[in-house]
Amino acid sequence: MFAVVRTGGKQYRVHPGDKIVVEKLDGSAGDKVTLGDVLLAGDGGNLKSTSGLTVAAEIVAQAKGDKVTVFKKRRRHNYRRKKGHRQQHTILRIVAIGDHKAEKPAKAAAAPAKEKAAKSPEVKAKDTPNPAPQEEPKANPPAQSGDAAPKASGKKGTGGGKTAKAASTKNAAPAKGAAKKSPKAK
Repeated sequence: MFAVVRTGGKQYRVHPGDKIVVEKLDGSAGDKVTLGDVLLAGDGGNLKSTSGLTVAAEIVAQAKGDKVTVFKKRRRHNYRRKKGHRQQHTILRIVAIGDHKAEKPAKAAAAPAKEKAAKSPEVKAKDTPNPAPQEEPKANPPAQSGDAAPKASGKKGTGGGKTAKAASTKNAAPAKGAAKKSPKAK
């Protein structure tokens, strides 16, 4: 059975045994809470009357949400304000919807695990053939001297075209420890 409940200005679809995070409610961990604002209830495809229907829940914990940073700035006015906020939350565990109670968690957890094991077939590893040739000489035959070398296309990326010149040492500074040349006579 499921129900749609409104609390804290938000709506939640719940089933018995579900855990939901809602806006802060009064109470401490372990307290029982009754949610009376039930908008819709049903079992499978059949809808049920919501008049007088309540959802029983138990408070699991009181917690805070993630930090939200609020930063205000007015440019060229030296105005900056930075504030942080963490919203207060209550974590609820739905115990019952009307007279439908939650199943015990041990049975509920064991059943899906058995179903998954039965449904998923085992995958056996198969050896796949290597598409590359096994013998290196057949794959890359050595170049023979009589064969003409392929012509360069002239593109820079292919290695053809202009070759780089060796760096000029005409105006370079002498290496450390090198003998100094005497000035030339005019």
